[in-house]
Amino acid sequence: MDLSDEIFIKAPQDVVYAGLNDPEILKQCIPGCEELIKHSDTELEAKVVLRVGPVKAKFGGNVVLDPSNAPGGFSLSGEGNGGLAGFAKGGADVELEEQDGGTLLRYTAKVEIGGKLAQLGSRLVTSTANKLSKKFFEQFKEAVT
Repeated sequence: MDLSDEIFIKAPQDVVYAGLNDPEILKQCIPGCEELIKHSDTELEAKVVLRVGPVKAKFGGNVVLDPSNAPGGFSLSGEGNGGLAGFAKGGADVELEEQDGGTLLRYTAKVEIGGKLAQLGSRLVTSTANKLSKKFFEQFKEAVT
């Protein structure tokens, strides 16, 4: 499954970049996030509870950040396991571009799912993923402005 979108945030690029690397901001913005632990500048561990259609699961996962393009963006990869509900793994590229007194954030992501989640049908899973990503970025926009 591929996801992509962009959002304009009325905050300087360095503030947006710092927010994307702040575990407290991320925890309050990630839908269903119960715990987010920063192990290093490039490694995070998360516990998230999500509902996709009739399937509700608690996912535990790890995320690795590649900040080599900072502060203009970064890449991340990760995987999570929801027990019987299945698994998800994938990665994303985030671009930050200063524009008109703020920052244009663009992202593209690729996600693979398996288990019960994969049996739900791609339309439901893609719709839910898009809804969750929009919710995350709306809350993130509020948190950094």
